Amino acid sequence: MKLIYKEIVIHTATHDDAEILTTWWNDGSIMEHAGFPLGIGTTVEMVKEQLLDTSKVRLMIEYESIPIGEMCYIPIDDTTVEIGIKICDQAYQNRGLGKVILSMLIKHLFDIGYQRIILDTMLSNTRAQHVYESLGFIRTAIHYDSWKDQLGILRSSVDYALSPEHFKNYMK
Repeated sequence: MKLIYKEIVIHTATHDDAEILTTWWNDGSIMEHAGFPLGIGTTVEMVKEQLLDTSKVRLMIEYESIPIGEMCYIPIDDTTVEIGIKICDQAYQNRGLGKVILSMLIKHLFDIGYQRIILDTMLSNTRAQHVYESLGFIRTAIHYDSWKDQLGILRSSVDYALSPEHFKNYMK
């Protein structure tokens, strides 16, 4: 898969991307929001193996030909898909790129027939919640103190869902 919009390219991750994915996933400052403040302790070989799993589509995000983050989507059934995103390079956060990048993926997923897109984030990640809600996602549940991170700290999460009629596309 390859999606292009202006300076942004989203493409299926390959073995060539395993090294940067490993670097990002082992960085606790990047992975903290996902409950891994110490990183996930993976290797390039393990990441290459994960990329072979076709039940989860891993995508790379490039801006002006520079890898800045990654996304994934997991089909739940014929009509529902779960997504995730990380803009890993902090220099590209808080620039409005997340809304456009997510718009690219969301439009593609609706175009290929999905009718419902779901995701979750930590309740403390208000920046992500703002982005999701601006795209039209509707909060469907809050799970208070429902899981522990690597340090044993209780975390809360919030679930979101989006249907085509609520989607606000930021590609202009």
